[in-house]
Amino acid sequence: MQRLRAVAERLRANFFVLPAAAVVLAFFGARLAVGVDVGDWVGDATVDSARSLMSTVAAATITFASISFSVSLLIMQQGSTQFSPRVIHGLTRDPFNRRVIAMVLATFTYCLVVLQRTRAAIDDGGEAVVPRFAVALGLVLGVLAVLAVVAAIHHTARMMDVSEILGDIVERTLEVDEPVPTPGLRACPVAAAPDGEHPCTVVRFDDDGWIGQIDRSALLRATPRGSLVRLETDTGRYAIRSTKLCTIWPPLAAEDEREVSSRVRGSVRLGRTRTMVEDGAYGIRQLVDVALRALSPGINDPTTAQDAIFHLGTVLSARLDDPPAPLAYEDDDDRCLLTPHAATDDALAELAFTELRAAAAGDARVSLYLLEMIAAVAEVAASKGARDRAAPFEAQALLLARGATAATRSDVLAAYRARFTG
Repeated sequence: MQRLRAVAERLRANFFVLPAAAVVLAFFGARLAVGVDVGDWVGDATVDSARSLMSTVAAATITFASISFSVSLLIMQQGSTQFSPRVIHGLTRDPFNRRVIAMVLATFTYCLVVLQRTRAAIDDGGEAVVPRFAVALGLVLGVLAVLAVVAAIHHTARMMDVSEILGDIVERTLEVDEPVPTPGLRACPVAAAPDGEHPCTVVRFDDDGWIGQIDRSALLRATPRGSLVRLETDTGRYAIRSTKLCTIWPPLAAEDEREVSSRVRGSVRLGRTRTMVEDGAYGIRQLVDVALRALSPGINDPTTAQDAIFHLGTVLSARLDDPPAPLAYEDDDDRCLLTPHAATDDALAELAFTELRAAAAGDARVSLYLLEMIAAVAEVAASKGARDRAAPFEAQALLLARGATAATRSDVLAAYRARFTG
């Protein structure tokens, strides 16, 4: 299941797969269409007129393909500059522009094949080959390709709306927040790991990269029965070669250490870029980055920061629908896995607010946006009977009020008292 999710994520963000598949289908479709004889109802054509029409459509579509590529690259560049480099991954996942590029390249390929099959008589008395149906179909595809490019330009203009970008980040983050299946595992009370004097085996990374997935079931199954394993990292972190992946008690037998270490490393999938396959905190990181970029002196756009802050509130409120991340798992063979670095509510509150508190310290408007958002999250928690889970976020509100500068302290403290102590 985890491998399928990783492959699906790569395919959704790949600009090559769909256009390549469309080109192959267009090639074989054109070969079939050339052999279709439907009579004169599609209109008559000469070799010259058919070639001229197909050449015009092919030239026009490849020009439109370059426009589509240029627009896609432009939106990525602008999104990276104006919002955050981390939003690019979401922009490449957008299926609409990839479908338009696929259609335009397919039309171009189709026209080339029809051109190749359209010919004059080879010898005296022979017949010219003019695939009238294929030519008529090429004309229809050319018109559709032009309309698709116009639709792509409209779609791209809408995509550059900051609310569209933030909404897409929220949508993808909420998809990640669904519990990841862990077959054979169940949450259990947190066991105390042995101290440093007890012998143990440390498994270390043998490669570098972002941790995209950890198959906890496979990791535990790789260890002997009765083992206690402490995971020294978690999804969304960067793995550095030779740093700790996990610690195992009791220590492995010398003859088993190589095999078990290899299987443990195989349960962790590394990548060159950070993704949201199992990393809901990455969505929070993106929303915070957009808000921080908007508050930077070079941009100074508090309204965009407000938009990002309230989208962040949507993610934090939705997280309250899921149980807190377990800090320990066990299986039926008395193995126990400790996950001290799991994304708890406290950790997510730190991620969501620490940098924003510092950026908003001298801006009363942004501080008020943050207080309003935290109050909304607390209200959602109360309505769901999870009032205690709002405590980490309310603690951030108190730190925000205490950290306000002299110029904004009175307004921020008044807003804090009105929302949290009134």
